[in-house]
Amino acid sequence: MTTLFSRPGITVDAEDATLQVVGDVDVTLAADLAASGVTWLKQADLTSLTLDFSRVEKASSAAISVLFEWLRTCRQREIQVQTIRFSDPLRRLASLAELDALIDHPSATLAV
Repeated sequence: MTTLFSRPGITVDAEDATLQVVGDVDVTLAADLAASGVTWLKQADLTSLTLDFSRVEKASSAAISVLFEWLRTCRQREIQVQTIRFSDPLRRLASLAELDALIDHPSATLAV
């Protein structure tokens, strides 16, 4: 596992074909979190990956913003997103934002 970003209470880790956020994302760190993942995605030799937000316990639109930035980069680099994992609180927020189809079937949704 490689740690791409680390501050007290939050990390972004990459392992194999998984990009994972651990901790609670707040608006002051969202841009740096997103940038760390984008840099890794641009350097990684991947055709598919998993985005893992299952260890983000606080529902936050900042976490959703990081996800969207990573998804944009994946689309540009033609990296297929196999799975998006969310914690229960973040899943509820994403559902309120009507992102269920994206989370459940990212490859199909992003292909449109």
